[in-house]
Formats: sequence, structure tokens, C-alpha cells
Amino acid sequence: MTGPSGLLDASFIVRYLTGQPAEQAGRARGLIDSNLVLGVTDVGIVESAYVLTSVYGMPREAVVDALVALLRRRNITVLGAEQEYVLLGLLMCRASGRVSFGDAMIWAAARSLGVPAVYTFDERFPSEGVALLSGKNEVT
Repeated sequence: MTGPSGLLDASFIVRYLTGQPAEQAGRARGLIDSNLVLGVTDVGIVESAYVLTSVYGMPREAVVDALVALLRRRNITVLGAEQEYVLLGLLMCRASGRVSFGDAMIWAAARSLGVPAVYTFDERFPSEGVALLSGKNEVT
């Protein structure tokens, strides 16, 4: 797959996933369902998740499932983190409210880049594969 011909903004993602409003959703569907290679960033993913849950009232599970299906399309490429970790991060958000979409994308970036630790005060931050540090005893 070649590099993306363009990036998808959250508004395109949301229109594609909700089908609303119909005219814009049709244009989004036409683009995303085409053969063009399109990029998605972590910011686009988080913003889309926020709009879908907050504005459209979609359950977290449905949002995660829809975003995972979108990101698994052959013509969609995730930028800024490995797709495998982005998908795993999203799946951590699915069943519980424990992991936020933003934290999942920070976790995915840390895992993708091989960063061994995340500094956080959030006790709900996902710890799989990274050390969580509070800065208390780590600064020398």
C-alpha cells in the first residue's frame, strides 16, 4: 500500500459511521469506500469517539466496534502509531469506562515507539507493556 492521498478528519469519519446528514454521509461513504488510501491519526480517532459518544449518544461498545471496523479497511492507514496497538488500545476502551480513548492512543503511541514508561497520575491508565510512573521517585 502506498502512502495516504489524504487524511480523514473526524467530521468525515462521523458522517461515514452515522450516515447523517445524508448528503455529507454519502460523500464520506464515496471517499472511504473508494480505492484511495486514506490516513487516520490518533487525534481523528479520539475526536470521532468523543463526538459519537457525546453528541450522538452511541454506546462505547458500538463506537469501538465501528472505529475498529473502519481502521481494518484495506485502504485505511493509521498514522503516528502502529495499527496493531491502536486497535488493541481501542479494544481496551470497549467494555469498561476504565480506559479513555485518549489514554488508549497515548498507550498505543508508547507501545509503537518502544517508550518504556508513561508518566501519569491516572490510576486507570492501561499498564499492559508500559511502566506507569508518577514522577515521585523517578527524577534524579
